[in-house]
Amino acid sequence: MPSDSVLRIVWIYPDLLSTYGDQGNVLVLEQRARRRGIEAETIHVRSADPVPESGDIYLIGGGEDRPQILAAERLRRDGGLHRAIAAGAAMLAVCAGYQIMGSTFGGEEGQPVDGIGILDIASSRGPARAVGELVADVDAALNLPTLTGFENHMGVTHLGPGVRPLSKTIKGVGNGDGFEGCYAGHVVGTYLHGPALARNPALADLLLSWRVGELAPLDDSRYEALRQERLAAVLQAS
Repeated sequence: MPSDSVLRIVWIYPDLLSTYGDQGNVLVLEQRARRRGIEAETIHVRSADPVPESGDIYLIGGGEDRPQILAAERLRRDGGLHRAIAAGAAMLAVCAGYQIMGSTFGGEEGQPVDGIGILDIASSRGPARAVGELVADVDAALNLPTLTGFENHMGVTHLGPGVRPLSKTIKGVGNGDGFEGCYAGHVVGTYLHGPALARNPALADLLLSWRVGELAPLDDSRYEALRQERLAAVLQAS
């Protein structure tokens, strides 16, 4: 974290990629940082603005085809996000934002569109839209509980050797290969909405810990009981 001890959260292109309530990820990070006495500020970067390189955690959300293409074009031209990640910043990229991080993704007619190459993935259009609850067991190396969320996408995402699957699907489609999302270094990509960090606060804490180090525990017992009830209900319905 920077020497002035302010955690800088950068929300990328909310004017293009904020269709599915992913602003909630920003709010959860702010809250969980402040509950621990960590001062946090959020920088909203609209698509006409340069991406600052001094952020600690970058967030990018989901959206429709045309805004996704525009976002990819502008991020490629800008280059600020690449430099921030290379300098050690953390990132959560959701759905359309996840696909943009790869080498290619499917455009409005399914045509390949260049991504920005931060993650070693390639996405394309799948045979049918994946819509519904998603449950997945996280890679043991991350030491996180089972992830839950809501997916709504047409994407199929292929992982290259430079990334690891974030989780193995129990329910839902995810990447389309039995896994959901991926991660490399301090960058996480996922199809999870809900928002993802509201449904999975331990994932928010992981992102925070990558920038501030070991975190003081929070009493999430009431929330965790509700989370487990929801998880059981989703699995029982499948």
